[in-house]
Amino acid sequence: MNASEKKTCETIEATLSGNKAYRKIEDKMYVVKQGSSYVMISVVPWGEDRAIVRCVAQLVKGVRMEAGLALQLLSLNSVLRFGAFAFVKEGNLVLFLHSILGGETLDPEELTATIRDVALIADDWDDKIINRFGGQRMQDLLEESALARILASEPDAFSWDAN
Repeated sequence: MNASEKKTCETIEATLSGNKAYRKIEDKMYVVKQGSSYVMISVVPWGEDRAIVRCVAQLVKGVRMEAGLALQLLSLNSVLRFGAFAFVKEGNLVLFLHSILGGETLDPEELTATIRDVALIADDWDDKIINRFGGQRMQDLLEESALARILASEPDAFSWDAN
């Protein structure tokens, strides 16, 4: 980890540590929950002595990508303050993401504004996209996964015997 990445992580942790919606996943990887959305925050190197903060929210998985959706997302990209919608063919994912420069110049207010905007846009648009084009929200996918783990760990039968 270069010095800029380290400073970036320190700033992220100091800025977000008091927020109940924030979790550190591992070194250089964090998550913030807002409504039905999760913003993944990662610190990535940029060359040997810089760092970038990438904020990515997965809005929908399994969406039917149609011309209408693609055009709507591109139109939104042209008027957004910052950030952009993206489509990942593998998994038919719609994402919203934005990156800012990390390191010594990372401003806690800019970091908070970036995370807030990514989270609010994702939380607002996931339902709108699903209602017209199908798919599942990130929160629904996580709940399904958690339920599947619980059901997989349940015994086949409950024993009423105390022995």
